[in-house]
Amino acid sequence: MAMAALKGIVLAALGLYMAYAALMIWLHPRFIYPFSQQPFAHAGYTRHDLSDGPVVYAHDAGTGAPLVVYIMGNAGSLELFVAMLDHHRAAGRSVVAMGFRGGGGLPGAPSEPVLKADALAAFDAAPGLVADPGAVIVQGYSLGTGLALHVAARRAVDGLILSAPYAKLCRLMAQASYLPACLLPGVQKWNSQEDAQNIRAPSLVLHGGADRLIPTAEGELLASFLPSQSRFVRIDGAGHTDLMRFPSYLVEIDEFAEGL
Repeated sequence: MAMAALKGIVLAALGLYMAYAALMIWLHPRFIYPFSQQPFAHAGYTRHDLSDGPVVYAHDAGTGAPLVVYIMGNAGSLELFVAMLDHHRAAGRSVVAMGFRGGGGLPGAPSEPVLKADALAAFDAAPGLVADPGAVIVQGYSLGTGLALHVAARRAVDGLILSAPYAKLCRLMAQASYLPACLLPGVQKWNSQEDAQNIRAPSLVLHGGADRLIPTAEGELLASFLPSQSRFVRIDGAGHTDLMRFPSYLVEIDEFAEGL
């Protein structure tokens, strides 16, 4: 009797765990893409609706200026990243920033394959949206680092900047959910370290030392897969969303961009 009761308890617990796993597989995109619908309406940028691609916003700094193709984090609205975009403008760089489907008031639904295809389309279109550019840099923040890596592993870029990156997003999901997210079917994995092994361009990895959302160890691990000319910089005291408040963060970006 006791053995039968124990078996019943185990089966019931297993059933509940499987039901929880199925629920989280269904819900997990809502956690990955909690997009703000605040539209991007910042002066100095021209909107371009790419054919069968994303919406991008361009600032042209003139012939020969370095070009930054900027890919934001999962806040999903470029209006929340204006400070970084304007910093590049003030430094004399052209900027092409990609909007996310389903965020910032834009139509569509995000997913890993959709956003990765959009990132390639945005990069391919970017040089034609500004005057003849100089060095072409791809910069990604948080979720956008996976997209920046996807682009840099498949296109010729002069430099790559990754702010608060992850090696495998599914591993972070696994730690948060107590599920083997990297093994579950239907889960969007976001395996950045796979793309990192195919990067050839000089790369700068920046990570807040007090980042509680994506631990600094993730950035250090990802950097270990990048080429030897890459550099990892820990911004002491910075968290996940306040990197722009730290002068050393901007100094590192400027020195990297100017050195290409």
